[in-house]
Amino acid sequence: MQGIRNTLEKTLNLDQLKSFGLVIETGSFSAAADRLGLTQPAISLQVRQLERRLSVRLIERVGKRARATPAGMELLRHAHHIETAVDNAIDALADHASGVTGRVRLGTGATACLHFLPAVLRALREEFPALGIVVSTGNTEDHVRKVEENSIDLALVTLPAAGRSLSVTRVLDDEFVAIGRSDLAPLKARVTPADLAALPLVLFEPAANTRKLVDRWFAAEGLQPQPVMELGSVEAMKEMVAAGLGYGIVPRMAMTGRGAHPDLKTSRLAPRMHRTLAVVMRRDKPVSKALRAVLDAIAAAGKSRR
Repeated sequence: MQGIRNTLEKTLNLDQLKSFGLVIETGSFSAAADRLGLTQPAISLQVRQLERRLSVRLIERVGKRARATPAGMELLRHAHHIETAVDNAIDALADHASGVTGRVRLGTGATACLHFLPAVLRALREEFPALGIVVSTGNTEDHVRKVEENSIDLALVTLPAAGRSLSVTRVLDDEFVAIGRSDLAPLKARVTPADLAALPLVLFEPAANTRKLVDRWFAAEGLQPQPVMELGSVEAMKEMVAAGLGYGIVPRMAMTGRGAHPDLKTSRLAPRMHRTLAVVMRRDKPVSKALRAVLDAIAAAGKSRR
């Protein structure tokens, strides 16, 4: 009995581990309590219980900030792997459930979120009402990092997306078009890099994969664009162009359906330029029924747009 008792006393409590991690992340017991919707004494109790279980001190105060002791830092190194292992086990067990339930964390860019995902998410909601999907927006680099860390389950991003631990599945090619006001020196039906290089341009911010594609398109003709504005949002770019402040190059999907703008005219690019949207996941990610439903819905939507 004593051996069993000792084993149980060493068992990690996941709630205590999460509370400990948040105290270190926020530097405060009260801030961690706010994040978890608990009281500060409750968080303090969980950390004390965790310290008693492990027979080490995990947190010390430096000034007004709570910091990890050397033992606490060692525990933090393992905490992420523990959380990932638990998440993977839960995902694997979801395959044995009778229906599609649970939560899927999806990262994507703002344009795909506005002009590709709404129909996908609506169809999933109608077919699987118990399925929850949490969507976050950002750039490819950030989402790839989050996939590798397993803080999101999958990402729909603009290629390239590099990582030895990643599985990359192409979804669709999205052609780029030039845009300008139809009443201010309208563009030709097909425009070249030389046609646009001399014009005031509203382009993506330099860090975006889409901007890199645009820069390479100009560079192939020995040209380097000199934008008057660099923005991180396609919708903001459209509004600036609609205000007569320049001309832009945007994904075609941002100009179709609800994305169409009454004051803007689109022109094809010559030579053609496109970006490839792809789903990125960890190779070792267990594919639950919930995750499979999301993957299938994205693939079907991509196929319908080809």
